[in-house]
Amino acid sequence: MAPIRDHSPTGPHPDLRGHGLLLRPWDAGAGADVDTWLRGLRDPEFRRWNTPLRPVTDRASARESLLARAQAAMEGTSVSFRVADARSDAPLGHVGVNEIKYHLKVARVGYWVLPEARGRGVATRALLLAARWALTELGMHRLELDHAVGHEASCRIAERCGFSYEGTLRGAIFQEERHDAFRDAHLHARLATDPEPEDPWGEPGDAVV
Repeated sequence: MAPIRDHSPTGPHPDLRGHGLLLRPWDAGAGADVDTWLRGLRDPEFRRWNTPLRPVTDRASARESLLARAQAAMEGTSVSFRVADARSDAPLGHVGVNEIKYHLKVARVGYWVLPEARGRGVATRALLLAARWALTELGMHRLELDHAVGHEASCRIAERCGFSYEGTLRGAIFQEERHDAFRDAHLHARLATDPEPEDPWGEPGDAVV
C-alpha cells in the first residue's frame, strides 16, 4: 500500500518548536552537525546502551551516517531531528521517528542527549514534541520505544511521555559493543487514542512551523 501522501515526511521537513526546544532535520553538509552527531554517538553513556549496526568512529563515518538518515527521510521511512535550545540554537541531542510503516500506521522512536545537556528534561521535552507530531501530522496510530533492560532513565522518560510499558523483548538488541551477542529490551508504546500525558512544559503557541 502506498503511503498516505498528506502524511508522508518526504520532501522538506518541518521544524518543531516548543518546550524551549527547536527540532530541525540534521544537515550532513554542515560541519557542526557532523561533529555533534559524532560526539553524541561516541559518548560512553550512549555506547553503554546502544550498539549501532554501523559504528560511527570518525567524521567520515558520521557524515556517511547522516547522509543515510537523509536518504531514509527522502524515502519516507524515518525522520531524524537535531535537538537544540530554541534561543541559542546550542545542540542538545537527537530524537528520531524511525521504521515508519504507513500501512500499519506504526513507527519507532529513539533519542539521545549530549552529556552537558543531561538532567534538564531535554529527552522528555524532545520526545513529547516528536511524538505529538508523529501521532498527528504524520498520521501514526502507534509509536513504539524500546531500551535495554536496566536503562532506568530511559524507562522513566518513556513513561513520562505516555509510553506504557508492555513487556520484555528477549534477546532483542545487541549487547554493548558487540554484534554477536544479544540482550533483553523493555518495550513501551503510545497510541494516538491514549490520553495526552501530563505536560509540565506546556506552552501556549507550541507549534509545528
